[in-house]
Amino acid sequence: MSAPPLQDQVIVIVGGTGGLGASATQACLDAGARVVAVGRDPVRVGRLTSQMPDRLIGISGDARDPETAKQAVRCATESFGRLDGLYHIAGGSGRSFGDGPLHQVSAEAWRQTLTLNLDSATWSLHAALNYWMQSGVPGSALLMSSVLARYPAPAYFATHAYAAAKAALEGLVRTCAAYYAPYHIRVNAVAPALVETPMSERACHDPAILDYVRHRQALDGGRVGRPADLDAAVVYFLSPQSQFVTGQVLAVDGGWSVRDAMPPQPAPSPKSS
Repeated sequence: MSAPPLQDQVIVIVGGTGGLGASATQACLDAGARVVAVGRDPVRVGRLTSQMPDRLIGISGDARDPETAKQAVRCATESFGRLDGLYHIAGGSGRSFGDGPLHQVSAEAWRQTLTLNLDSATWSLHAALNYWMQSGVPGSALLMSSVLARYPAPAYFATHAYAAAKAALEGLVRTCAAYYAPYHIRVNAVAPALVETPMSERACHDPAILDYVRHRQALDGGRVGRPADLDAAVVYFLSPQSQFVTGQVLAVDGGWSVRDAMPPQPAPSPKSS
């Protein structure tokens, strides 16, 4: 029997305690990894890490603070001896800040949304890259993008600062992948469509959006995604299975990126003679 794909690997997951993060944390543990999971809610962190104290360490922190990722990397190396992989999930909608169509976005809403989604990922990647470059060991970094970076849905998801942040993140993935490839460091991203998480509660309870999703992400009956739908891709990118893959953005989107943006309209009735 072959070893699990992440056997004895040490993974830091920033945003690893809720929704997509909790699912990814469990998937990495199931694949044999030891994990440092970072989350903002101390109660949720404690509940998660009480399950496997010998293989899972929880840290409470805000991913927007550059020190949070540094602390997580330091915890991984001091507790488990090294760092093999980073998965940055932390981020979210900027609607609460005022994100929306660009002509309506304030400077503060723009700044807050980019800080939450782009700056936080940058600082996580920065911390992991510093460790790998200084230690001379290979590593794999995986960031969280969104289909909205390249495949907009203006009628229902017109959050332009969020889309800009995710598009910039994809650029960061590619340029870092190119630069760090000679050092055996891989940088990739996953880009989900609508997934059922606390962040997507508004969309998941809107009948019009659900009708749109049934057309746009048509796989498996046109359903909303589940956090577990991403887990196999996450394990693949973090594991040696993807050792010849870098600079890629994988859409895990139920078909969103290859479907028409609007549902097909019924054909017009023939004119009577």
